[in-house]
Amino acid sequence: MLLRMNLFLLTALTLSPWSLFETSRVSARELHVSEPPYQTEEGILYRDGDDQTEYMQERCRLDVYYPTDVELFPTVVWFHGGGLKAGNRSVPEGLKSKGIAVVAVNYRLHPKVKSPAYIEDGAAAVAWTFKNIPKYGGSSKRIFVSGHSAGGYLTSMIGLDKHWLAAYKVNADDIAGLIPYSGHTITHFTVRAERGIDGKQPIIDDMAPLFHVRKDAPPLLLITGDRELEILGRYEENAYLWRMMQVVEHPDTELYELDGFNHGQMAEPAHPLLLRFVKRITSKK
Repeated sequence: MLLRMNLFLLTALTLSPWSLFETSRVSARELHVSEPPYQTEEGILYRDGDDQTEYMQERCRLDVYYPTDVELFPTVVWFHGGGLKAGNRSVPEGLKSKGIAVVAVNYRLHPKVKSPAYIEDGAAAVAWTFKNIPKYGGSSKRIFVSGHSAGGYLTSMIGLDKHWLAAYKVNADDIAGLIPYSGHTITHFTVRAERGIDGKQPIIDDMAPLFHVRKDAPPLLLITGDRELEILGRYEENAYLWRMMQVVEHPDTELYELDGFNHGQMAEPAHPLLLRFVKRITSKK
């Protein structure tokens, strides 16, 4: 499904996320059910081994924000943006107190490291989540991966190119769903810059999610800002990934373009779409 959502509709969805979860009418009493209590465990090191550098000790950490009285809750692994050069982990406000857990991840950054270190860290964090989220009450069958911009790129690479998670004996197909927000689907501009390639020169190689289009990938929800306001080509890249997933007969790929929102603005109105997607997928598990 490919949809262009206008500003009025997205504003309504953002202000009324409940409407994404219930299609039938609900009573006022139901609407005022208290949210589950939450706890946060911060600064967990998700990589280990004898090769740990001081920089890995600093950056390869995550926070787990989780409900304490919900059983087998879904979890969203969330990667921050910043062009693979900047940024820090945080739990998006729009995903708080929604009955899901959020694992917010830091990863190493350029120029201290180069590709594929970013993807290796992301895969290690997702593998950590598969192994450890049941200890918090979550279900390893309900793990979603998402992120904005560079985080969206990491999401797609980890979920479509199976070998990154295979290194940790995790099958990428066990991810419940992939939800990249405005992520590159061609090779990331920072990766291209590391190779001396101009930022306006598109490349599709094994560091591009498009290179790894496959029919058996997890359900995929692509969300971008307005094509006229987005970073150069970002909507069109995602539209091409959507099209190629149709060509290979992937059964569950959706694309949303958020009218009126630029690259930086599009994350907040995208959160209700993520929550609706999570609810739809987990209703089957």
